[in-house]
Parts: sequence; C-alpha cells; structure tokens
Amino acid sequence: MKFCKTYQEYMEGQKKPLPGVGLKKLKKILKKCKGEVQLRRDNTGVLIASTCPVCDGTFFPSLLKEMSTVVGSFNERAQKLLELHLASGFRKYFMRKGRNHVGLIQEGKDLVTYAMINAIAIRKILKKYDKVHYSKQGQAFKSQAQSMHIEILQSPWLCELMAFHINLRETKAEAKATTVLEGCSLEFNDGKPSLSCAIFDSVKLDIDLTCSICLDTLFDPVSLTCGHIFCYMCACSVASVTSVDGLKASNPKARCPLCREAGVFEGAVSMDELTILLSRRCHEYWEERLQTERRERIKQAKQHWESQCRAFVGV
Repeated sequence: MKFCKTYQEYMEGQKKPLPGVGLKKLKKILKKCKGEVQLRRDNTGVLIASTCPVCDGTFFPSLLKEMSTVVGSFNERAQKLLELHLASGFRKYFMRKGRNHVGLIQEGKDLVTYAMINAIAIRKILKKYDKVHYSKQGQAFKSQAQSMHIEILQSPWLCELMAFHINLRETKAEAKATTVLEGCSLEFNDGKPSLSCAIFDSVKLDIDLTCSICLDTLFDPVSLTCGHIFCYMCACSVASVTSVDGLKASNPKARCPLCREAGVFEGAVSMDELTILLSRRCHEYWEERLQTERRERIKQAKQHWESQCRAFVGV
C-alpha cells in the first residue's frame, strides 16, 4: 500500500479530527508543474531547475501552514497529557476523572504515532518536490522549518512522551527492562543513555541523553526552543545567569552553544518526565550529581543575597 493511502486512512480513522498534511493536494500541485519546470545546467554541468511558475507561492506556503498547525496541535495535546500524568493531590483527582492508567498509556502512544507519521509525510512530499524539480529546495525548506521550530521531531514534548511511556509502564519487576511498547526504548551504549523510537520502519528517532556542555548524562534537563537539550545548570552557565535568576532572566542575545541560535533560553522547557526516567535508571549517578548541584545552588543563592544586601546598604 502506498504511503499516501496509508496516511489518508490513518487520519480519517482518528476519533477526533486532527490537523495533518494535505498530501493529495500537494501531489496535485507537483503533478501540474512537471511540464512547467525550466531546466538549466549550473557551472559544474549538473542539471537543475530554475524557478517554477506553478509551485512558487503555492507549494511551500501551504506546507508551511500545515506543518505549523500540526506541531502546534501536537505540542498542546502532549503538554496537557503530561500535566495530567504529573498532577498530584486533588488536582490529580479532578484532572484524571474518567481516565484510567491504560487510557493514559494509549493516549501517549497515539500522540507519538501522530508525530511520527506526520514526520514521514513531510519528508516524503519534500523528497518528491526535489525529484520533480531536480533541486535541493525541499531540503532547504526542511532546514528553514527547523529554524522556525515547526519540525515535529524537534519538539521537546516528543522526547517527554517517549520518557512518559517508560515511566508509566515501568514497575519494580521491570526496572531493568529497556524496551517499552512497540518501539520506544532507553538504551545504554558504553554507559551513555539515549532514547530510541522506531514505530515506523522508515523513521527511527534517536535522542542522545548526554549534555554537550558537561559531557555527562543529562541532569535536571531542559530543552531550549531550538530543540537542543542540556542540564539546567549547564544551560544557566552558558546563558550567564544563576540558578536563582533562572533561564528567563537570560539575555535575548545569548546563543545555543550547538546551533548558535539566539534567544532560545527564555522559553526553555523543563523535561520532567525525562528527569524521572533518568533518576530511576541512573540512580547512583543521579544521587551523586544531586549533592554536587545542591551545593552549587546554595553557593549561588548565598552570593545572590549578599549582593542584594550590599546593594540595599549602598542605597
């Protein structure tokens, strides 16, 4: 069965209508332009396409809008589900009313499937665009989407959902198990953890859980708006703020140490499910790091209040 039909059946089979990618519509646009593409050779003799009078102003704006709607819907639904899982006390009782343990697992699984199948749809239609146009504009558009934070595989909520699956299903008897559900797993290679998800054969998502700043397993992880994940204290250090001030106090010009994008610290997302998962699976490391971090936070808090007192006395 062709993927377009598989995707269509999947979207139509949802209990509630969900935003998706208009594969049929986009394919029709590409089909029309086959006879319109103007070909030329570049300086190296490679055959490339010039501007396409049919696709320009139609294909990419339409796909951009659909991608934005899909990732917005996914982020909103995933955030609500994870808030429901992490709720406590009376809030937990009222939020979970009518929803049981199995229901939460299924809802989380459905969300991961939704993210992955839409990622495949976007990848396939961009590949089709480049094939028709003898171009690399599809790949360039993908890079643009990543910089605009509408690439669904970049979403921190997808990483959180993968950790959520493991946290929800894990029991004391399964503490050492790594495989959970049909494709989500926590793996250790040379002692370094990573999350892996391969719900569909054509897409496998691997998320390295090593902080690229301290080069150790993530501790109290946060995801910057560019999608890169770091330890909270490491992110504070790079952003030139203390744990007392927090990442919201960072300079808008502060850049991600990996992609160099500016203004990515203020909207950082705390990875609570990932924190729970790593604290369970890397217990000894976590306890050791917890003591170190606690001492550093106390030190920063003391320095902060001393500076506040000096400023007050100076006034």
